[in-house]
Amino acid sequence: MARPVPLDNLLTRLIADSQDIVLLWQLGVLAVCALAAWAVMRLAKPYLEKPDSLWSAGRAGIRRVGFPLVMLLVLLPGREIADLWLTSTHLLDLAMPLLLALMAVRLVIYALRYVFGPQESLKLWERTVAWLIWGAFALHITGLLPRIHASMEALSFQSGSHRFSLWLLVQAAVVIVVAIIVALMLARLVERRLMGFEQMNLSLRMALSKAARTVLLILAVLVTLPAVGIDITVLSVFGGALGVGIGFGLQKVASNYISGFIILLDRSVRIGDLVTVDSKYGQVSQINTRYTLLRSLDGTESIVPNETLITQTVVNHSLSKPNVRVALPIQVSYDTDLEQAEALMLEAAHDQKRVVFDDPDNLPRVFLKEFADNGIVLELAVWIRDPSEGQNNLRSDVNWAIWRRFKAAGIDIPFPQRVVHLAKTDANVTTNNH
Repeated sequence: MARPVPLDNLLTRLIADSQDIVLLWQLGVLAVCALAAWAVMRLAKPYLEKPDSLWSAGRAGIRRVGFPLVMLLVLLPGREIADLWLTSTHLLDLAMPLLLALMAVRLVIYALRYVFGPQESLKLWERTVAWLIWGAFALHITGLLPRIHASMEALSFQSGSHRFSLWLLVQAAVVIVVAIIVALMLARLVERRLMGFEQMNLSLRMALSKAARTVLLILAVLVTLPAVGIDITVLSVFGGALGVGIGFGLQKVASNYISGFIILLDRSVRIGDLVTVDSKYGQVSQINTRYTLLRSLDGTESIVPNETLITQTVVNHSLSKPNVRVALPIQVSYDTDLEQAEALMLEAAHDQKRVVFDDPDNLPRVFLKEFADNGIVLELAVWIRDPSEGQNNLRSDVNWAIWRRFKAAGIDIPFPQRVVHLAKTDANVTTNNH
């Protein structure tokens, strides 16, 4: 039978020293350490607040954990020195895990906000992490943590030549979560650094950043599992089963994931392009690992699986050029001076700043499109370079300008009409037979 773990309560030791002059000396040591930490952070403040986009994340993290970290570093030699002169250092022993817990809470919360951004749903995770860390601190100072550790070690099972305990599994989970957060932070740093290279294509930068994130996450898991004593060869059977699952049940997910990298690398669809795919028209706003987000001109967003962009025909309206053609049909009556109408329509187009005039191949033109039943159909074709700003507003402005010019020039825009011919009655035909 295992021997019970002795209870080592730091609080009871501290209470026992409450009437001793040694406690005042320990308070003095803590005050000196706090003053030294404050002075160091005061001297480092101009450097930490320097505007630098490359190292801004690291400096922000140091500002959050700098004081407890520096105080802990100063307290380590301070406690050793105090231990030579004082009979007990229970207050200093209590201060060290307190500083560690404070530093861990601040660091983890900052890492979560840096990786996932300021989100309302993240507050629950922040509170959970804070309670777990402070709970572990409370168990440590009360002396209950070693007993809980021994109880969790006793709950174990054997798998072949490997022994797994509840403590090992909890330890592995914590280490893996921490490693994943660190990997995501590094991936975020790599992404920010890549996005700063304006001379590199945006799609290539996105592909490299997503590849770096994937590699870092895989390395985090592969490195942390052996670190906590779990042999990754034990997971070979699980890996084989997972491979079969991906081959059958998760093949669509894997296909979309690979298709996302193909889209980013071959640059057939880029962020900002206007595309039509599967009867959906919009601007590509995001290319994620599983799907691509299309934002239509009315603000609605469509989630298109990446595999669809690979296997189906995609109409990219801005692949080689960002120019987009806008056609405006106008109908005039048959007695209209067409040359005058053409000139007025071109004047209306020249009043719009968004219309392209510096490209000889894309100048505004007026086409005689059709001799219709009620009039002649003219079509004004203009080109724009900013289709993401919308086309309906441009159509409205041009139509207003054409209507004002036509009204001033007396040009009629016909409406549907019919000519009725009445047959004449024969005068020799009598209408009444007697």
